[in-house]
Amino acid sequence: MKLKRIGILTGGGDCPGLNAVIRSIAKPAMSYYNATVIGIIDGYEGLVEGRHRELTPMDVLGIINQGGTILGTSNKGDPFHFPMGERNNIRIVDASQQVVDHYRNLKLDALVTIGGDGTQIIAHKLAEMGLNVMGIPKTIDNDLDATEVTFGHDSARAVATEAIDRLQTTASAHHRVMVMETMGRYAGWLALGAGLAGGADIILIPEIPFSWDAIFESVLKRSKGAKFSIVCVAEGAKPSGGGVSVRELDKKRTDPVRLGGIGELVSKRIEDETGLETRVTVLGHVQRGGSPTAFDRILATRFGTVALQAMSNGQFDVMTSLRQNTVITVPLADAVGRQRLVPPDSQLIFAAKAVGTCLGD
Repeated sequence: MKLKRIGILTGGGDCPGLNAVIRSIAKPAMSYYNATVIGIIDGYEGLVEGRHRELTPMDVLGIINQGGTILGTSNKGDPFHFPMGERNNIRIVDASQQVVDHYRNLKLDALVTIGGDGTQIIAHKLAEMGLNVMGIPKTIDNDLDATEVTFGHDSARAVATEAIDRLQTTASAHHRVMVMETMGRYAGWLALGAGLAGGADIILIPEIPFSWDAIFESVLKRSKGAKFSIVCVAEGAKPSGGGVSVRELDKKRTDPVRLGGIGELVSKRIEDETGLETRVTVLGHVQRGGSPTAFDRILATRFGTVALQAMSNGQFDVMTSLRQNTVITVPLADAVGRQRLVPPDSQLIFAAKAVGTCLGD
């Protein structure tokens, strides 16, 4: 297939590695295919509103190590659930036909959608409307199915691990319990990986509802020996019989629920029930920022180059995927059918328990 005009957008939350993907598609597309690369500004929001610019070789020069995205992104631009109006006068409309019209007006041969589950669900719907779409999996949560790992996850995990390292020294100095809340939404990969790498004493993830008594018993036991404890809790963790902690609802988002607050709750309950001095740190968007790790730079580049090759062979309505250290393509329908959660028999869980980590169960 002749690829003369390729559109690229980054959707959902930002993360390290997005620019590496943009670079890995744009450079060979311009060099080997003599193609025009159109950058869609601010994700699907820009595609609905017709905001875009043509990328040049200079635009993608030296960006492999830059965090964020040179194109901008948005998690409130779902064309099938598009917010219109201002503040208290928001109405939700279906603007998908505007996307199709802009795609055709730009005379695109293909559209590359770089993002997580929400971005790829939209991509699959657009493919069903006749657009040539190629998905590339991105999320720090690592919760996208049909791939063993998404780019961005390793970088966020490295940031969270370093945070635990730093919290451990101050926790030890003051004989405190330090609670650290990570992102991850409904998947515990980030908290579990960082907690295991950082030697956290308690790790709480969404897949394992926790017992308050198990937490209290663990920190009290450590207070008699090590005299400090590190608790790594995912934002979607919840107690047995309870629900997730919700920070706010935003109807402009496809998923209006914004999680947050479980770290503060765990910290307060530990201090109230055990009398141990406890502090909480919420990493928040620190996990999304900064330069990508070497792993994410390489994976992002592999994803982008394979995506371009697959599009030239006429493959669409598919997503790049890492399987057994090989990048392949899989149907988008397979990728968005369900979330990739930490399984009960995960070796990470086994390893954590083997070294004495409390998982709250």
